[in-house]
Amino acid sequence: MADIKKFIEEVKSMTVLELSELVKALEEEFGVSAAAPVAVAAAAPDAAAAAAPVEEKTEFTVSIKNVGTSKLNVIKVVRELTGLGLAEAKNLVESNGTVKENVSKVEADKIVAKLKEAGAEVDIK
Repeated sequence: MADIKKFIEEVKSMTVLELSELVKALEEEFGVSAAAPVAVAAAAPDAAAAAAPVEEKTEFTVSIKNVGTSKLNVIKVVRELTGLGLAEAKNLVESNGTVKENVSKVEADKIVAKLKEAGAEVDIK
């Protein structure tokens, strides 16, 4: 590891002309060309930005959008999912509140399926 640090320090102290000669020597030694990748990256900065990986959302919040006609069934499912008492679950359902926060995609999908089966419209954020 110390050799790498020494090499980096040496590169830092080189002039542009010396760096250019170093690149040419490395290209000849290993039979590669540094010109093509640099030209592509310089010519298409938007493409590089577009190719950057987008961070996938890992935590979701499930809330009720509309209870529908089966309010009692939705309350039962909310009690099952949250462990709330009857009054708390009823208040949550009537206020179209948040059922679960910061859950995985798999768990959110299961919650949505149960609530939709009970007749509720659900929102995932």
